[in-house]
Order: sequence, then structure tokens, then C-alpha cells
Amino acid sequence: MSSERGVVLVVEDEPAIADLLRMYLSREGFQVLVESDGQRALSAVSEFRPSCILLDVGLPGMDGIEVCRRLRADQDWTPVLFCTARDDEVDRVLGLELGADDYITKPFSPREVVARVKAVVRRARGPQAQSQAVRLGQVEMDPMTRKCVVAGRTVELTATEFDLLFYLMTHPGQIFSRDQLLSEVWGYAAMVNTRTVDVHVAQLRSKLGDQNVIRTVRGVGYGAEASESGADAQ
Repeated sequence: MSSERGVVLVVEDEPAIADLLRMYLSREGFQVLVESDGQRALSAVSEFRPSCILLDVGLPGMDGIEVCRRLRADQDWTPVLFCTARDDEVDRVLGLELGADDYITKPFSPREVVARVKAVVRRARGPQAQSQAVRLGQVEMDPMTRKCVVAGRTVELTATEFDLLFYLMTHPGQIFSRDQLLSEVWGYAAMVNTRTVDVHVAQLRSKLGDQNVIRTVRGVGYGAEASESGADAQ
């Protein structure tokens, strides 16, 4: 199963919402699969290898959080965009810390969902071919293979984590505000809370460990440099 834009797996147990998402995504050229429970969603990911998963958090039985947890535990880094009815920042942050790429809160505009899906699929496909590999300290990133190597070991990153770190490393010494990063990396700053940037930075620091190259300037934003001298941990 394929299409020019790719395959989107919609995991949603409310038929009306699933049908609406299918209609809008299909109009934009995506091939759309719909599943209504977590176990069938995992099977569909394995069989069809979608470009993006639009995953409802509040599924019956195995919820969306557990679906994402299992995917990441199996080293499956298919982009995940959570849909949640829980207007609670803790739930959103938990999803991102598990390796989700983005989230959207119900009720939502179908056009906004399409914009989010397009953006996350674009990020997963990576920078244009002319983009060159970059190295900063002991961190190496190759946009062609989407590999991040830290002190000789490969580190698995989500599409969003990869693009955020790559953007910072290709502008060493520059400090970007959260709004700037949302605009340049996410591509739709007006739709996302800046807390999203902080969570992704925290996840990157955890994965980079003692080779962290991300610098915080309090009250301003984030940048990248080989030395952590003068950087804040949070």
C-alpha cells in the first residue's frame, strides 16, 4: 500500500472522527488506514509501515500511550502524532517523553491535523539532498541516513528530535528562542505551545548524556556548542 504522500495510520475508536480524518487526509493525497484499537494498530504498523501514525490516547483496552511505548521499545520510530481529549499538560508531556513527535487536543480542526501530519511526514523524510553531515564535539549527524552518532555509538532519535538537534548543530553558537525553533523546525509556531520545545530538548539531553551539546540561555532560548561551559542543565 503506497501513495505519493505516504500512508497515514489513523487509530481512533470514534467512527465519526475517524471518517472525518480519513476524508481530509485522502483529499491531500495520503493513503489512509483506520484501526480502532491498540493491538490492531500495532499489527497494521508492522504490516503496512505507515509514514505517520495519528494515535488517539483514549483508546479502549490498550491506550495510545501504551501503543507508543511498545513501538519505541521495539525501536520503531515511525512518527506519532497524539490526539487527546485530555486538556492536561502532564498527559501531553508524558506522550512526548515516550517518543511522540507531536500532539493535538480535541476538539480540533481537521485542516490543522492535516497540517500537522504534513509537517511530521516532511520532517521524517529529512532535509534536502544538498544538506551535509555535521559534527559538533563528539556528536555527528548525517541527514541522508538520518543517523546520529554520539562518541561512536548510534543514538535513536525521533524525527522531531533529529531535526531539532540538526538545526541547532548547523547553527553553532547561535541562540534561538522557542518561537523561532517552533517556526523553523516544527513549521507551524502558532499552533504549538513552547513547552513542546522544552520537552524535546530535555529528551535530547538525556540521550546525548555527557556529550550534550545543547546550551540554554535562560530567558532567551537554546543553541548548540561543543563545550558545555556556561550552559545550564535545564
